Amino acid sequence: MNKIEHIGIAVKDLEAAKQTFKALLGVDFYKEETVASEGVTTVFFKIGGVKIELLQATHPDSPIARFIARRGEGIHHLAFDVDSVTEKTTRLTAEGFQVLNPEARAGADNKLINFIHPKSTHGVLVEICQNKE
Repeated sequence: MNKIEHIGIAVKDLEAAKQTFKALLGVDFYKEETVASEGVTTVFFKIGGVKIELLQATHPDSPIARFIARRGEGIHHLAFDVDSVTEKTTRLTAEGFQVLNPEARAGADNKLINFIHPKSTHGVLVEICQNKE
C-alpha cells in the first residue's frame, strides 16, 4: 500500500453533506460523479493530500443504501492507493483475505478498484485503488 487515497463516508443527503463538509473543511468539493455500476453518486473534497469521498445511494438496494440502513451514516471505507489492483488482489486472496470481486473494476475518480471484506480486516471495509491508465 502506498498511502491513504481517500476516506469514504456514506450519507443520506448529498446536498446537505456537501454544505456541511464545505463549511467544516473550508474548501469546496472538486468533483461529483455517478457510478451506475456501484449505485452511488460521489463527491470528492481534498485536504492535506487526502481525499474525502461522500457517497449517496442512487437506488434503495445499492451497497450504500444497505450500509446506511444497517449502520447509519458515517465512515464507509478506507481506500489505499496501490500500484496494481490486480496484483494486490491476487496477493491478498492468496494470503486468505476475503476479496469482494475476483477482478478490478471501474470506480469513481478515474480509478480501478476492489474491496476487502470487513470480516478480513477487523470490521473495516478496505478499498484498494489505482489510477486508470
